[in-house]
Amino acid sequence: MNGQKRSNIKSGLQVKIVLKEHQRCGTLTEGTVQKILTNSATHPHGIKVRLSSGEVGRVKEIL
Repeated sequence: MNGQKRSNIKSGLQVKIVLKEHQRCGTLTEGTVQKILTNSATHPHGIKVRLSSGEVGRVKEIL
């Protein structure tokens, strides 16, 4: 599924995100969505979320 649409993402979903410091290399971090931080319906680089681990990044993949 696409991580660019806010409607595809819900709290509790398993996702892979790219952290701000890993945007250049594209390293993905896996975790569970705790909170959706992007207010708009879509975002070209992915919806920004906070994982249950506290890490913040943009969704690249929904598992």
